[in-house]
Amino acid sequence: MVKVSSLFSQLLQHFPRSEFQQLVKKHQAEYKSKGFSCWTQFVSMLFCHMAHADSLREICGGLACCIGKLRHLGILKSPNKSTLSYANEHRPASLYEELFWIVMNRLRSNGGMGYRKKQFRFKNKLLSFDSTTISLCLSLFPWAQFRRSKGGVKVHVLLDHDDYMPSFVQITEAKHHDHTVARLLNLTLGSIVAFDRAYNDYPLFGQWTDMGVYFVTRMKENAVFKVTEERKIPQNRSILADQIISLTGIKAEERCPHLLRRVVVRDEVNGREIVLLTNHLEFGSSTIASIYKDRWEIEIFFKTLKQHLKVKTFIGTSENALRIQIWTALITLMPLKYLHHLSKAQWSMSNLAAMLRLNLFSYRDLVEWLHDPFGKPPITPENSPQFQFPGFGQATYG
Repeated sequence: MVKVSSLFSQLLQHFPRSEFQQLVKKHQAEYKSKGFSCWTQFVSMLFCHMAHADSLREICGGLACCIGKLRHLGILKSPNKSTLSYANEHRPASLYEELFWIVMNRLRSNGGMGYRKKQFRFKNKLLSFDSTTISLCLSLFPWAQFRRSKGGVKVHVLLDHDDYMPSFVQITEAKHHDHTVARLLNLTLGSIVAFDRAYNDYPLFGQWTDMGVYFVTRMKENAVFKVTEERKIPQNRSILADQIISLTGIKAEERCPHLLRRVVVRDEVNGREIVLLTNHLEFGSSTIASIYKDRWEIEIFFKTLKQHLKVKTFIGTSENALRIQIWTALITLMPLKYLHHLSKAQWSMSNLAAMLRLNLFSYRDLVEWLHDPFGKPPITPENSPQFQFPGFGQATYG
């Protein structure tokens, strides 16, 4: 007798039904619905991401094939393609946005999202901010026009380096400039945020300096400045220069009147110089360089999101359907990250996602499966009759 439900069902335990229904009621997401629940929509979208389903047909057909196992997921039957499509187009994406932050805060409070890889001596909150562009076919997504013959959306993420998961997410059309979203960030005193030079905004730099928020970024090539102090550079490091500067460009001095720091780093791998700009005047120059190098974690986050979840092709063409698919992708990433942190089998994230996709409806204890994925299953059909195709019986020899 199997004492556990499917792996998919056990993953859904991270999303309590009572909590989910409170959000549905709050957002009036089932207003005038005709029997198709938001929970069925939610399970269908998680299945889309975990099983790498490419279309509404694959989602609905894949669930229909498991009709005897759907009761464990809290649904009685698989949805119709038209019903799921209509729900994604009309039901509020804000439901899944709020669900993401509620579950994220709960997992973070329990320490279930992992820990910082690189340990720094400072205790400041370390963050990185960047965006990734998702290209869209303009004929299918005319509302997301980016260029004359191209469409797209941007997903802006503020990544917390304590667990490498988002603490801010904003989805915009691709034509919106990155630095306009940076002004929406609500950073705490002493935070350090790293980003590339697409976010260079001198008024924002001045505002953050007044607030006691630190930044580390790439300096613009055409920046005009005056060196006020040359600092000693450490020996046997890749630091080429460490300078205190003040901006002297047109309006730049007025917008950011504070002293800043210019650190030139030698990139030994690519054989080039990287010029960093920061308002932190106390840390060592090598620490500033390491902070910017750790910004690479947000690139890994975007790579994980695009490789293992369905955010490059979409099953709906409306803006609301696209937002629902992106938010449910971020929701799906949370239990994957939690399982990756929990497992003792030293999975890579790609192997974990692939093996889970192949075992979604396997009846194994989730924790035991994580630690020993190739172990003996709970039931061995020793005496069960084998099915034989007609005409393929046991061969006889004369």
